[in-house]
Amino acid sequence: MTLLAEPPRALTEGDVPAPGYEVIAHLSRSALLDVYDVWSEERDCRCVAKLLRPDYLGQTRARRSLLDEGRLLERLTHPHVVRAYETLERPQPIVILETLGGATLAHLIATLTRRLALEDVLFLGLQLCSALRYLHRNGVLHRDLKPANVVADRGQARLIDLSLARPPGRVRPGGGTPNFMSPEQARGGEIGPPADVWGLGAVLYSAATGRAPFDADGASGRYPQLERRAEAVMAHRRVPGAFNRVVARCLAPEPGERPTVAELASELDALLD
Repeated sequence: MTLLAEPPRALTEGDVPAPGYEVIAHLSRSALLDVYDVWSEERDCRCVAKLLRPDYLGQTRARRSLLDEGRLLERLTHPHVVRAYETLERPQPIVILETLGGATLAHLIATLTRRLALEDVLFLGLQLCSALRYLHRNGVLHRDLKPANVVADRGQARLIDLSLARPPGRVRPGGGTPNFMSPEQARGGEIGPPADVWGLGAVLYSAATGRAPFDADGASGRYPQLERRAEAVMAHRRVPGAFNRVVARCLAPEPGERPTVAELASELDALLD
């Protein structure tokens, strides 16, 4: 009988991952990363630190990906994109980020007793459109738009986790989060800004209905978005026809059928008016 190896120990309160930073608490662990609440001696405030898990410190690709994300965020300055204060290579790769208040959109969807007001969904969409236009003008796609990567705090939305952000180009099949992945990402090949429009449409769909537009399974390679269109938002909630149509256009199977980010922002703005 083969026993599974114990997961590596996370840092604990008082540990020092890098000079000038002291761990307050371990916030989360993903397949590759540990995220910590830390105290910055230099800034005299709390920050968020993203580190590789101890069992991935020796993986060159994982190290490069984390450092690339940190350097990208350091040069991006937008009110709806999380800020990076510093990227360190030694003693280990670390990205120091601003601490955000509020909660992820995924948490709000899962815990609120009532669905988000449509006005809030529209404001959310407009803010994310602003962030996406900025990213695209700076030559990068987010590639992983989903409710878990949007933090909402007192009416302000912030995009987080740019670990998959890359310039437009060819991608391998399945790079992203299955339920929120555009068809062209799921099948692999050339992707551009319409892939992020699809992801934003999926976020709007989830914010309005409380559910993902598709039930995909990356492990088995089952992507319903390659086979059919999403059910209409109206199938799950009474909304204006214009909102139903614009979300459906965002989730169109072919990239050329989707609105641009600017067109989407204009339509959402018109719905608010």
